[in-house]
Amino acid sequence: MAMPLRRTTSPDAGLSPVPERPRRIMISTDTYPPDVNGTAYFTHRLATGLADRGNEVHVVCQSDLGPASADVVDGVIVHRLRSAPLVVHPTMRVAVPARLDRLMAAVDPDVLHTQGHFVVGRAALSAARRRGVPIVATNHFMPDNLFQFGHVPARLRAGAGRLAWRDFGRVFGKADRVTTPTPLAAGLLADQGFDHPVEAVSCGIDLARFRPHAEPKAWARKLFGLPDRPTVLFVGRLDEEKRLDDLIRAMPYVLNGTDAQLALVGRGNQRESLEKLAARIGVGERVSFLGFVPDESMPQAFAAADVFAMPSVAELQSIATLEAMATGLPVVLADAMALPHLVNGDNGFLFPPRDVQALARHLTAVLTDDDLRSRMGLASRDLALTHDHRASLARFEQIYDEVTR
Repeated sequence: MAMPLRRTTSPDAGLSPVPERPRRIMISTDTYPPDVNGTAYFTHRLATGLADRGNEVHVVCQSDLGPASADVVDGVIVHRLRSAPLVVHPTMRVAVPARLDRLMAAVDPDVLHTQGHFVVGRAALSAARRRGVPIVATNHFMPDNLFQFGHVPARLRAGAGRLAWRDFGRVFGKADRVTTPTPLAAGLLADQGFDHPVEAVSCGIDLARFRPHAEPKAWARKLFGLPDRPTVLFVGRLDEEKRLDDLIRAMPYVLNGTDAQLALVGRGNQRESLEKLAARIGVGERVSFLGFVPDESMPQAFAAADVFAMPSVAELQSIATLEAMATGLPVVLADAMALPHLVNGDNGFLFPPRDVQALARHLTAVLTDDDLRSRMGLASRDLALTHDHRASLARFEQIYDEVTR
């Protein structure tokens, strides 16, 4: 991005252009790499993408080790706040609550872009309000994603959800502009009583990294120790709201008509129970748990698959599904939340949540019909092209300019 120019009227300089400093953006988030989740990945891509476009970007997040620190990583100034282990999720940490006025004054950002309303987001938003810094807020939150970590009983979840949404509204209601990844996610906020305008801005994906591969899939399967056979792939956290038990329960039906296997990429607290389920219903040898796969290796993981499945009921967009589509994979998705936004009738199927036989039927249809699989893969790529992360970055820059005028 070209650096903006201003003109000075001093007698010596005349009207010669003098460069202004780059746009200075502070991004606050309660999760950032090395955390492994969609919000962390999106925030990292947002921060590094904005820095690549000539902005000065500061990220404020929790420390991944405990003590506070500051460093430049991937062209981004990362301010890590002192943190403590999150009791209900041992693989994550939470920032120790603190006022951020001194940091806000030291950075002196043109705009704050908060990615959540929890500890870091709440503190940064309050500090920005006190200093008069314009605020853009992007929502990635759904109560369903937190219930299992808080061990909230099913009978209490409706009430807990209402309280959580009310708290969200109090915090995000202070922002000058609110965005969320999809129109369906924006509609969800309205349904929950959030009465401020919400703009849908896709998280976006890197279409150069995630693209179809012409080579046979055996090479990619070999990288992950998978047999060379038709492969169903899931990528994401192995947690309750992903409904991965449905995907495993579908496999006996899929194996009635195919020689397929299921590969699960990701970590989570449901892995042990999912392994036991697969063994109990007789598909343990056809279900592979690949664990954590680094982001730089994810294009090869998608290249190993024939179809991508996402049975989750709590997706506000699903970056993993978009990346699969960009790689040219047909998709079979739960008809829930924002996932229908990613199926246009040509690139895959939707199935009613928890309908294991419908899920199996759609997977079998894709795996047993080469022509259908090819047509759907091309349609997936075409739809993914509308989610170029460069367009998302450009739109966020426009929003920053609009709120700072």
